[in-house]
Amino acid sequence: MAQTVALYVHTERIAMNKETTIKQVRAVLEKDPRINLHRYPIAIAAQNGDLILTGEVESIAAKKLALLAAADIHGVQRIVDRLKVTPAQKMGDAEIRDHVCRVLFEEPALERCTIRGLVGNGIPIGRDTTQPGGSIVVAVSGGVVTLNGEVPSLMHKRLAGVLAWWVPGTRDVVNGLEEVPAEEDNDDELTDAVRLALEKDPFVNAVKIRVTTQDWIVTLDGLVPNETMKQMAERDAWYVLGVKEVVNRIQVER
Repeated sequence: MAQTVALYVHTERIAMNKETTIKQVRAVLEKDPRINLHRYPIAIAAQNGDLILTGEVESIAAKKLALLAAADIHGVQRIVDRLKVTPAQKMGDAEIRDHVCRVLFEEPALERCTIRGLVGNGIPIGRDTTQPGGSIVVAVSGGVVTLNGEVPSLMHKRLAGVLAWWVPGTRDVVNGLEEVPAEEDNDDELTDAVRLALEKDPFVNAVKIRVTTQDWIVTLDGLVPNETMKQMAERDAWYVLGVKEVVNRIQVER
């Protein structure tokens, strides 16, 4: 009887801890207007120390901010990310895959990479190179783009991820690419990757924008002609793998 009571109390305590954790996470997410929890609700669940976030968010910034905020809650051991970004345009998986492969084909920095796009039955389609300098396999399911393979550097890995995010139907990017040989990541690497993303964006005048990074927080300074370009520059920075926060101090010409 005593063992039964102890088990009941233990089970009840676990349930209370889960409920407390979920309330804490929800309270943190509600504080940040960029997450916009009321317009884009996120389902929060806790299981075996894992926190599961499920839902559709407005932007890549909202997705990253929600994950980072939840990870800071005491007692959360691991985040299960099931958040997807509202796509700019509805596209089928095959169409997204073809678009991603195309932008990777056309990127000069990846011209030595073998590119493969997996179709439904698993047969690869894509491009081989005579002097291979890496291999990228593109798969898409439910609007989520998964990149696997090997690339020559962290810069190539991050660039491929940004290009995949730029496809308007993409809802998430799982970047499983490995840089060979392995490189040590740091703020300078991240700064260079964000600067490259801005330079690659034809709708952003990267010459007018300065990028600095400290502790994985990217700060953008400069002067641009309109608010649209300012927001696009910030979005490009968020797309770069490893960015924890973007401080947008870009000024708009008056």
